[in-house]
Amino acid sequence: MLRLRDDARVVMFAGKGGVGKTTLSAATALHFAGEGHRTLILTSDPAPSLGDIFERSVGDRVVEVAPELYALELSSEEVLRRWKQKFGGEVYEVLSSLVPVQEEIIDYIGSAPGIDEEFMLDYIAGIVKSGEYDRVVWDTAPAGHTLRLLRMPIIFIEHLDEAARVYLRLYSAMQKIRDTLGLRKPRREIFDIIAGWRELSEQLLSFLRSPQVEVVPVAAPQGLSVAQLRRLMQELENFGITAEKIVVNGIVKPDCEFHRRMAEVQKRYIEELRRSYPEVGLVEVPLLPQEVKGLKSIKKIESLLFDMR
Repeated sequence: MLRLRDDARVVMFAGKGGVGKTTLSAATALHFAGEGHRTLILTSDPAPSLGDIFERSVGDRVVEVAPELYALELSSEEVLRRWKQKFGGEVYEVLSSLVPVQEEIIDYIGSAPGIDEEFMLDYIAGIVKSGEYDRVVWDTAPAGHTLRLLRMPIIFIEHLDEAARVYLRLYSAMQKIRDTLGLRKPRREIFDIIAGWRELSEQLLSFLRSPQVEVVPVAAPQGLSVAQLRRLMQELENFGITAEKIVVNGIVKPDCEFHRRMAEVQKRYIEELRRSYPEVGLVEVPLLPQEVKGLKSIKKIESLLFDMR
């Protein structure tokens, strides 16, 4: 049975692609909504499927997919638009004080790898701070993207520190170049802007590590998936994040020769996970004989996941 912390405002399902994170996210979000919590489910997967599983049109604007349950799929274009709206002005202020550039440079900067992950963290932290929703269920992208997301605040801080050091060395020369080229002086010193960005990244790192966020790793009982989960668990530990539950999804019933052999393989990996993570609760979810689409089948997963049978 999946027991989640009462103080967790954000539940992140993370793992290899194809292990059922979207299905488990949908079932968990439906469970929260059924308990009377105003719940938002959103995805940062580049190939989102919330609309498919709820059989509703879901996109860049929040839509209600069930009572008290709202869904959102942020496209890369919408992430860039919102990033520009919040940070674009500062980016342009910094760059235009150093070299003559057009505002189109903001689009180029905004499409750089990692910017979308950094923004998603900021966006979700903002949702929690606003109190608009009681619970947020985050269907993350495949594990590689999630690991990069976890690293982003620290990487961003390191880059900002280096940028400050470089700028300090070039400060006097930059002033002369700015005067020669007739560039406008920024409203704020670049050091102030960099300090603000650094503070933001530190806040996001603290948010990820706080009790407000609960990460639930997901694996299929297969070699590649378990290997990916091990890397994810190690990365979480490195960042000071403790996973209290692991969901093993897609367990078959040995009702024929084919499934008996498959069950034997799955059992071996399940036991391996139990030995490797004895302090973590292992939640086993069986493979259903039908595709999970629509509220009725999502409720079936919910009943299995939260032992509501």
